[in-house]
Amino acid sequence: MSTRAAALLRKPGQPQRPSLLELFFDLVFVFALNRVSHRLVEDLTERRMVRSEVGESLLLLLAFMVLWFVTAWVTDIYDPRRPQLQLLVYAAMLGAMMMAVAVPQAFGDRALAFAGAYVAVHIVRGLVIVPWLRGHEAQRRAAGVLFWFSISAVPWIAGAIVVDPARGWLWTLAIGIDCVALLLFYPAPWTRPIPRQWPVLAEYLSERYRQFFIIALGELILTTGSAYSDTSFGQGGAAAAFAVSFVTTILLFRVYLFRAGQLLPDAIRVSGEPARLIREAFLAHVLMVVGIVAVAVGYEIVIDHPFGDTDTGWILVVLGGPTLFLIGRSLVEHAVFDRVSRSRIIGALALVGAAPAMTLLPPLAAAVTAVVVLAGIATSDTIRAHGKPPERPYPRWLEH
Repeated sequence: MSTRAAALLRKPGQPQRPSLLELFFDLVFVFALNRVSHRLVEDLTERRMVRSEVGESLLLLLAFMVLWFVTAWVTDIYDPRRPQLQLLVYAAMLGAMMMAVAVPQAFGDRALAFAGAYVAVHIVRGLVIVPWLRGHEAQRRAAGVLFWFSISAVPWIAGAIVVDPARGWLWTLAIGIDCVALLLFYPAPWTRPIPRQWPVLAEYLSERYRQFFIIALGELILTTGSAYSDTSFGQGGAAAAFAVSFVTTILLFRVYLFRAGQLLPDAIRVSGEPARLIREAFLAHVLMVVGIVAVAVGYEIVIDHPFGDTDTGWILVVLGGPTLFLIGRSLVEHAVFDRVSRSRIIGALALVGAAPAMTLLPPLAAAVTAVVVLAGIATSDTIRAHGKPPERPYPRWLEH
């Protein structure tokens, strides 16, 4: 076994808590998510083609999320105290920053900057890690990751060179390859079975998932706070919308953390197939973060336009954001307890059912509706847990 390769991997007994390096890395993504949400706000308020613009913003957001999650897995598997790993994290930070700066014109003049930075981070990481692991079985895993990012690099760069609509189709193919490969844990003919190939530090990885959720809430606070600071404090509608946004932020945190959010590391630890649970938790957090970014977009619009006519696209983000969050949160609960609370299902259905009527009411009414639904779910959680002992995780694939 290669001594050099073994030095790069995490050792048994190392701290399973994220280091300051990972938290430092996260700072870039508050800015990145803010750029994506601001791009979508401009599109919705200027009444552009909502369907295509939402699709483009979602594609950019998924690219940031793949970059974040893959970097989190890298620092889970390898020793972040090693200089090589630290340099790779700094490189990922730079790449994410370049991508974020390019977001406003990512489908225009800065397409190559966005795609080039994204591809460079993944390819450079692979070109550093794969040779370093020579002689160790972990090289197979790293080579599989590099293999898939090399495949997706072709449509990413080709899409940056051509113009729309070909760019949109090529980038959709590229992000599709990246997401599917990630969900399948980068299979390749030379890789080993998933449980052996992907060792999981339950406490570390689940903590990183929760931290990414906090990043999204930080972006929500930044977006709504900036929007309100640009208004006159004497405007009652803007003040009411800001208050609603603040309460929404608290409720999103409260609903996320209740029981399942706290027990995610324990569920991974006792699961007989942690890889499947990690996959389900990944999907859940993708949906929740997308939902919170949509909430940030919707509430910025509501703060700027609390009264008057409500555009259909505005309802899509104001009510659709909390709906996506609840769907993702239900997946977390299913992963931890192998069940879903009825309050989350009823809440999501209530938001969907209320959407058509909201077009007849001012935007502030839609935001209040979302708060009422989230408050009802939080209250239901509190009542259901009152006087009962704390639940224990019971994932579907429980280890025996």
